[in-house]
Amino acid sequence: MSLMKRATVVIVLFALKCLFAGNIHAAGLGEWNIYMAYNNITDIEPAGKNVFVLSSGSLFSYNVNDGSIYAFNKANALNDCTIEHIAWNANAKKLIATYDNYNIDLVDNDGNVYNISDYYSKALTYDKTINHITVNGIYAYVSTNFGVLKVNMRDEEISDTYILNMKVMNCCVSGSSIFVLTDNGIYSALTSENLLDKSVWKKNETASESIFASQNDIETTTIHGYTEYRTYDNANKCWWSNQQNGTLQSYVENESGQQTITRSNITPDGPRHNHFAFMRSYGNRLYSCGSYTWDLLYDATIQTLENYSWDIYQSEGISETTGRSFKDMLCLDVDPFDSRRVMGGARNGVYEFYDGRFVKIHTAESTGGTISTAVQGSNEYELITAMCYDRNGNLWCFNSRSYTDKPLLKLDRTGNWTAYGNEELLTYKGRSAGFVKGMMADSKGNIWFANNLWLTPATYRFNTETNTLYTYAAYINQDNVNMEVTSACTVAEDLDGNIWIGTNKGPVMLTQEQIDNPALGVTQIKIPRNDGTDNADYLLANIDVSCIAVDGANRKWIGTTGNGIYLISSDNMEQTHHFLTTNSNLISNNIESIAVNNTTGEVYIGTDKGLCSYMSDATAANEDMNKDNVYAYPNPVTPGYEGLITVVGLSFNANVKILTASGAVVAEGTSNGGMFTWDGKNKDGHRVASGVYMVATAKSDGSKGTVCKIAIIN
Repeated sequence: MSLMKRATVVIVLFALKCLFAGNIHAAGLGEWNIYMAYNNITDIEPAGKNVFVLSSGSLFSYNVNDGSIYAFNKANALNDCTIEHIAWNANAKKLIATYDNYNIDLVDNDGNVYNISDYYSKALTYDKTINHITVNGIYAYVSTNFGVLKVNMRDEEISDTYILNMKVMNCCVSGSSIFVLTDNGIYSALTSENLLDKSVWKKNETASESIFASQNDIETTTIHGYTEYRTYDNANKCWWSNQQNGTLQSYVENESGQQTITRSNITPDGPRHNHFAFMRSYGNRLYSCGSYTWDLLYDATIQTLENYSWDIYQSEGISETTGRSFKDMLCLDVDPFDSRRVMGGARNGVYEFYDGRFVKIHTAESTGGTISTAVQGSNEYELITAMCYDRNGNLWCFNSRSYTDKPLLKLDRTGNWTAYGNEELLTYKGRSAGFVKGMMADSKGNIWFANNLWLTPATYRFNTETNTLYTYAAYINQDNVNMEVTSACTVAEDLDGNIWIGTNKGPVMLTQEQIDNPALGVTQIKIPRNDGTDNADYLLANIDVSCIAVDGANRKWIGTTGNGIYLISSDNMEQTHHFLTTNSNLISNNIESIAVNNTTGEVYIGTDKGLCSYMSDATAANEDMNKDNVYAYPNPVTPGYEGLITVVGLSFNANVKILTASGAVVAEGTSNGGMFTWDGKNKDGHRVASGVYMVATAKSDGSKGTVCKIAIIN
């Protein structure tokens, strides 16, 4: 009998967004947000007033007294991301959390976090993989692939390291002995012995694996038809477990085994998964899908984020309707004439959604062979790896590795498909280009895309008015140096009309002259050393670029494989920021996608560990400035506020002056795109006095803008 049929649902509260929004909020300038999934519970640790939950590699706590949820992450508390193991120590009154990079955090019931970084930072020749945690007294015994770490959770330190040169899967202390379960059987030693000496550990032929059963271990059951992880809470006299939909619940059980659900649907708001290989930003909404290649078997889920709330597109029932696996969505775009329509390119066709619901699939069969397979005889590999809408509302797609001579496809507004191509696109064993990515429409109506396969890493431009294809395969820079590019994966247009291409040898640029004549090669931006010589260095030379986005101030956000993310100034001469996991709240140095919200300035960063964002100081510029679109916030500025005061709605590179009521200039500068920030201080660096200040603006050409006011109360 199913749980739903057996259970008496007493409380079905806790579905209100205000309760479960977690702690994601509008970040201030220069601050970070982290958006993690909480869809796969793997451990639950009752801790009195709180229950700690490990879900999708992330940690949240549920307060049993007031029903509140706190989502822990690197931006608000933790020192890392992607947790693999947790355990609550009632004696030390702390939770231990170990990460996939071997960092260790301790968390108490009030949310205070203590980092133990020694194991993470220590260079060892041993395999540092952590397999299990057992608590005993004030200690946590951490089983690793070479031995055991003994962590004093009260004093927040590693007190001993037992190097056994064996893979240890579990550890326990029983009586006067300590036992370890290894890949070579059970070993034990007396706790009174010198456990640092490997020779005192002897193989124990009489001990049973049952000795390793721990109260901290999560119990696994399938009695309700799905894999359920559950644990009993002695303090609150209830069971905690995951529901089939991935959320947390509690229930009580009577002597006959009948269960009564007391709490349900407990989870922070978040995405369904942590895969963000492809993103696009439209207005205030972020659209994303997760696969960076086919055959990953990731659910082909489209996720959207707006006003810090998530919406998940339909995924259930699609495979049954289409007769194809609904896996590995590689790209998407939003209809510019009707934003409720979203198209997704997957490993087996083009999926059409409307208002988040599946409408239909476009395949080789439904398009009369316009879409073609990459594996003859299989409809699971009609690879649509890149797509975008043009300014006329036509959808363009690329059919990678297909058995066709026309792999560039257009779906027009009337629903008709047309195919284009020539020999320059047939670069993979006589078939179409091996892996096309980064498709985008430029300001002139051209369609750009790049072939990321090492065999032929070319970039292409298709003129939609003349149906002419241009190929940029000569990665030879202005110094006539062959860059030996083997990867070209992303294309972006800056506000000056230049085209940027991300390669494994760094970013390159096509000027208008090079766009018109592909034989002229590419430009590598040179940064003067300013050391008294005429020497210069190429911008991010030999850095493997994975994605590029241009913000409202014409700055370039450049994501990399293994080197984090760079922010390059609008004139390309200055590296404004280089964000790494070690100097910021970036959650991984492997960047897969970037999207900029040009209304708010929030920069979304998709990584191999999930999604985070940085609130930048640039927004898209307005053509004109008037009293309806230029304003300042916060306004009024209240006592104690020490953050930046932001003026938005400005034209590009607008001149801004902050004036007193008598007309004295206290601050001035130029907008970043459409945004200007002021620290509330005068030119001498002192906090201005209370009063009303005028913000006078003018366009970069000197023509008049508008005036708004800021009230400051000190």
